[in-house]
Amino acid sequence: MRTATLTKTQNSTSAKRQIVKLVRRKGLLRARDLRPLAIPRRHLARLVTEGVLLRSGRGLYTLADAAASEHRSLAEVCARVPGGVVCLLSALRFHGLTTQNPWEVWLAITPASRKPRIDHPPVRIARFSGLAFREGVEHHRIDGVDVKIYSAAKTVADCFKYRNKIGIDVAIEALRDAWGKRAATADQLWQFAKVCRVTNVMRPYLDTIAHT
Repeated sequence: MRTATLTKTQNSTSAKRQIVKLVRRKGLLRARDLRPLAIPRRHLARLVTEGVLLRSGRGLYTLADAAASEHRSLAEVCARVPGGVVCLLSALRFHGLTTQNPWEVWLAITPASRKPRIDHPPVRIARFSGLAFREGVEHHRIDGVDVKIYSAAKTVADCFKYRNKIGIDVAIEALRDAWGKRAATADQLWQFAKVCRVTNVMRPYLDTIAHT
């Protein structure tokens, strides 16, 4: 009996060590990431109780002593929805092209994708399709997570396309900031204006900033 108890304790310790090693490498750990290792999820709850891990969302864990970056919320959402792309106000904030600080994470998914169920952080879903979804995607490493974010130029074009949702003033501010901070060239802005089919809307504003 004593031998069986000792073996059980050793197995538990080994499982916890594997989990800590994995979350240290990934930054944010999803509960389902334990499946390939055949480690029961109960060890996650024990590590939370012991103060080793923190539960940052449903089925999402991080080390308790890990320093969170400014953009942790983007990493948390994209760890849960790896097929999504950070867009619009959240992408503007990431690129430093707005004075706004959105309380929701704006995420683009395809029309056929199932709407994700995320309790925290709050998420605002936008449906992008075709080239508008696929083009202009950048990959950034945030807190160990591969986060897909639309480029500065693509985001500006998206803002003009969704101006009725976020406001034309926000789109104009983003365009001016992108130009002033050299985050996007005229060619890049025009390219994505075509992708998003907003050339007629953006043309007068592009002409104005190009001659100032």
